[in-house]
Amino acid sequence: MTKSVEAAGRSGWLARLKIAAAVVLVLGTAVTGIVGSWLVAPAPKTVGEPPSDLPVEAVEFDSESGSRIRGWRVPAEEARGVVVLAHGLRASRLDMVDRARFLHRAGYSVLLYDAQAHGESPGEQLTLGVLESHDARAAAEFSRGWMPEAPIVFLGCSMGGASALVGAEPLAADALVLEAVYPTLREAVESRIALFLGPLDRWLAPLLLIQVEPRIGVKPEAVAPIEGIGRVAAPVLIVAGELDDRTTLEQSRRMFERAPQPKEMWVVEGAGHVDLHRAAPAEYEERVLEFLAGAGL
Repeated sequence: MTKSVEAAGRSGWLARLKIAAAVVLVLGTAVTGIVGSWLVAPAPKTVGEPPSDLPVEAVEFDSESGSRIRGWRVPAEEARGVVVLAHGLRASRLDMVDRARFLHRAGYSVLLYDAQAHGESPGEQLTLGVLESHDARAAAEFSRGWMPEAPIVFLGCSMGGASALVGAEPLAADALVLEAVYPTLREAVESRIALFLGPLDRWLAPLLLIQVEPRIGVKPEAVAPIEGIGRVAAPVLIVAGELDDRTTLEQSRRMFERAPQPKEMWVVEGAGHVDLHRAAPAEYEERVLEFLAGAGL
């Protein structure tokens, strides 16, 4: 009789455990579905009038992402080169205006653009660098057509930097400045879900990762900026926030290790996953301009 009671107890406990696991799975799927939808939802924004202190010209050009890219170009007299500025996830060209100011003062022409599904460039969803890589190449090609003899510098923040490295080949440029660029899409997704869900990320991150291919058309493993940076044929400056919790310092150091020479790395003390120019404006400008000068640009 006792054994029967114990067996029944175990059976009931197992049944309750299975029910609890099923509930957790359903809730986890629902939560990660909401997070996944937010991560890829378009980020339109009315950019408004360009800054009056720069000689801005509005431009548009087509991208193989399927979008008509909107942006601003800022010509400089006897330009030393063209710097293409690529914003991060859920941002727009407005986030790059301060960089455009100091680069223009230093004698560079500048192109700022909204990636597809960001700002004023149309698009159905964000793709964490996949479709945006086409926009980066379109921006570089537009710059070459605009100033055929000028060297091209690409400066990208987070997703913007990743967009120069994703694809069959990295973006062809004369120099790259890469801020807080994630090594792999898997790590980018895992770090972001950890911010939303804390210690539950260990169990729920896989539920978000399995959404990647249905949502953006590629497996997470196919999006790996760290592989692209190993094939770059230009000087690279990697800028990282010391306290970044989305692209960690360890991840940025791995990116630096994989990059070929010539390369430099600068860690902004006390900075997280933020606008690193705003975090340390004077040193940022000095470091970037010294890097470009050292690259002969």
